[in-house]
Amino acid sequence: MDWLDSMNSAMDYIELHITDTIEYEQLAKIVCCSVYHFQRMFSFISGVALSEYIRRRRLTLAANELQNKNTKIIDIALKYGYESPEAFSRAFKSMHGVAPTSARNMGTMLKAYPRMTFYLSIKGGIEMNYRIEQKEAFEVFGVVGTIQADSQEKAFMEVPKFCIECDENGSVDRMNALLGRSPDTMLHAALFDYTENSFKYMICQYVMENVVIPEEYERLSVPALTWAIFPADHCDIPSIWRRIYTEWFPTSDFVQEEGPQFEMYYGNAHNSRGEVWIPVKKK
Repeated sequence: MDWLDSMNSAMDYIELHITDTIEYEQLAKIVCCSVYHFQRMFSFISGVALSEYIRRRRLTLAANELQNKNTKIIDIALKYGYESPEAFSRAFKSMHGVAPTSARNMGTMLKAYPRMTFYLSIKGGIEMNYRIEQKEAFEVFGVVGTIQADSQEKAFMEVPKFCIECDENGSVDRMNALLGRSPDTMLHAALFDYTENSFKYMICQYVMENVVIPEEYERLSVPALTWAIFPADHCDIPSIWRRIYTEWFPTSDFVQEEGPQFEMYYGNAHNSRGEVWIPVKKK
């Protein structure tokens, strides 16, 4: 089964179990990857978190039942995973803009979120450079922020805000001064501790033996891993992230390994280049 078939089979599984507990482990098994990799890839490709997609599908089907059947609201609430009519009503109104009782009225405007289907889209064959490297364990230090974002597109907006904060409060300047470098020297970034709604973003640099790290900075130990490394011309990191998950992973022999990811920046603010590092393993 190729990637396209397996992703559509995963969507079939969701629809078949939409009123049950959907096992993420089973979805990942269908696509032959880890839960961690499946959730990350799904978010990049679809633009929404997996849990949000399931929530929207359930509320779409619940609205259909309210319009076309005389089933009690409490029974519909329980059927689609809500423990009380109140919880169901809040979720329903958040998506549809009206209460469940209003959905029964003729002419009420509701929202439908259709079943997702994956298909092959042929675009201009733009080459994508990458290399696979094995690296020994290393350690970085830096300043950490929690990025609240349930999709990668939101993360692309929130990360720059955190970076601006670090520039304004002097964290970046102090790190460069500690390392004996000019203030405009580029630092790296580690992305780790992912959940469906957040992750940690560390503006960082390698720990050096002769440098004492002040307590204001956190440390991150990175084990020995195999890395897929993608150069980003002109530091266009968001475009590379999108292409990795929508083009490279679906057609490669690798899946993502659990562990931190890196946005590596080199040079200075006036002359910089970037790379994205992702830990991987063979399928």
